[in-house]
Amino acid sequence: MEIELNGAAHQLPANQNVEELIAGLSLAGKAVAVAINREIVPRSAWAQRQLQAADRVDVVRAIGGG
Repeated sequence: MEIELNGAAHQLPANQNVEELIAGLSLAGKAVAVAINREIVPRSAWAQRQLQAADRVDVVRAIGGG
């Protein structure tokens, strides 16, 4: 299935959830926020939130600096 990830086409296996997507991007355990179709998905809901074809997914990683 194809989703839009941070503005670019991205192929995923069917029935993948947000938690699996984040792990596949090597971002598990990192400070990230996820929005699907412009709606924030709380980390506590990642395992239950199934991705659908054509979803617009934005993954934002927090980076400290000063």
